[in-house]
Amino acid sequence: MYFTGFADEAGRSIDQQIKATLALGWKYIESRNIDGVNIHNISDRKFDMVAEKLAANGVEINCFGSEVANWGKDPFKEEDFELSIAMLERSIKRMQQIGCKMIRGMSFAQQKTRPPFDPEVEKQVFPKVEYLVKMCEDAGIIYGHENCMNYGGQSYEHTLKLVDKIKSPAFKLIFDTGNPVFTDLRIGEEPYKKQDAFEFYKNVREFIYYVHIKDAKYQEETDGVFPRSNFTFAGEGDGKVKEIVADLLKNGFDGGFSMEPHMTLVFHEEAPANLQEQAKFDNYVEYGKRFEKLVEEARN
Repeated sequence: MYFTGFADEAGRSIDQQIKATLALGWKYIESRNIDGVNIHNISDRKFDMVAEKLAANGVEINCFGSEVANWGKDPFKEEDFELSIAMLERSIKRMQQIGCKMIRGMSFAQQKTRPPFDPEVEKQVFPKVEYLVKMCEDAGIIYGHENCMNYGGQSYEHTLKLVDKIKSPAFKLIFDTGNPVFTDLRIGEEPYKKQDAFEFYKNVREFIYYVHIKDAKYQEETDGVFPRSNFTFAGEGDGKVKEIVADLLKNGFDGGFSMEPHMTLVFHEEAPANLQEQAKFDNYVEYGKRFEKLVEEARN
């Protein structure tokens, strides 16, 4: 078992992200954005610089937190599929350069104007995800599917359907503890209730390879993709984090726990940028320390 996290929530620069990781005594970063740009979109020159700084500090990227087939990609738009392929091609090249073996991917945006198990949606989603996974399989890389605002994230039944359809050793599940809190359980007819994190977890438990640690309390719907939620320290929201972690450990889980705090930090509107960055850094480190304590309590 190991700890890691989306260190861009500790700071924009790779220097700040490395500093936060070392402050926690950790070795890994799940790399998403560097200076506000996803790791698969930064320039080759900048990526080489990032790789050099990581190596110099003994820090490694355990997972690429990519935008491949994510909630912003429509399965019915061929250009979104081509964009995901291009992102994955760049990611694979960079992952092989530094020895990273896992990428976070998704299953395209939910189609909320259509029924939950629409065959027309599935005809678009399944072969496209299968194609992306095959790219990873050929490269010796794991495609970790996260339950988010995507096809598989609509319910555990959708996730299990993906597992059944994508027959590849490179297809694994990343379970996010916080996402069910504010995600509709798209089974049956509207109005949909929100998902229960532990119910989702227990139904996909045998396929979980890696875990995102996030916690929240749902507040209200918005006009955007994501509802408004109050993000909390792990174990203080409705994500059933303590129960899930205890059950994982009881069942011999030996993978990674990746911090994704998403916590709202309230700054004075005229606060200098350096103070805002310091607040992000402090929150991320505190989040990691508290989660380590939660794990120890779960062991006992």
